[in-house]
Amino acid sequence: MIIIDGKKISQNIRTEISQDIIRIKSIYNVSPKLIAVLIGDDPASEIYVRNKKRSAIEIGIDAEVINLPASTTEETLLNLLDQLNNDQSVHGILVQLPLPDHIDEDVIIQSISFAKDVDGLHPVNLGKLMIGNPYLIPATPSGVQQLLIRNNIAIEGKHIVICGRSNIVGKPLANILMQRDVHANATVSICHSKTPNLIDFTLRADILIAAIGQPNFIKSDMVKDGVVIIDVGTNRVESNLTKSGYKLVGDVEFDTVSSKASAITPVPGGVGPMTIAMLLKNTALACESILKK
Repeated sequence: MIIIDGKKISQNIRTEISQDIIRIKSIYNVSPKLIAVLIGDDPASEIYVRNKKRSAIEIGIDAEVINLPASTTEETLLNLLDQLNNDQSVHGILVQLPLPDHIDEDVIIQSISFAKDVDGLHPVNLGKLMIGNPYLIPATPSGVQQLLIRNNIAIEGKHIVICGRSNIVGKPLANILMQRDVHANATVSICHSKTPNLIDFTLRADILIAAIGQPNFIKSDMVKDGVVIIDVGTNRVESNLTKSGYKLVGDVEFDTVSSKASAITPVPGGVGPMTIAMLLKNTALACESILKK
């Protein structure tokens, strides 16, 4: 059984991106610039944004965080995004989700220029992905594909079951894996909260991707021997074994499922590091695409 090392693979990708950035600088004399916008003071969001900024700077991307109070109006945020869209020195924009209830996430996502939408969530980018002409791909789904590719796990012709249908993971990931491509060409089933007899699907999966948001939901009796497991979930559960009083677990019951899997991602250390790596890759790609115009 292989434990898929997302930390190692993400570091390899970061090294590749740093070489791309050196090339971009040599051609255009410009460093890619990423702006992250953080609304409010949610501790988890603050950690995510801080990690993104640090990771970007480490590989040569100029990165800044704009912190705004939770009381920020939707109009104020839209005005800021309009300024960033028109700022030629900015190549990548992300707004950390979730947003306060009084701000419409869909409106905000659609207001970011699709050319700078490094989260890959703008309808234009999702549409381009769907028709097989991708530009900026959502980071977590892209990272999942890279985990499979870089561990020499065959995708073509396999039955992949995705548990979860979010716009951030499930839907774009299904589109990635079903494309006519040597690293895709899978038969994809998407399951969700209204899927009857979920186990009938999971037992047939060659590759099972869990993105449900429920700790330890996938049990060993739900998968077949030799299955490949990609666990996208990150859940905090109480623990007496840590100083913080909690630990991170995935959507898959790792200890039992790993005994049947041929390969599995851990939580933490699996998909998580890949998400940031692919975000940085999108930033470099957006920068070069903008500079070429």
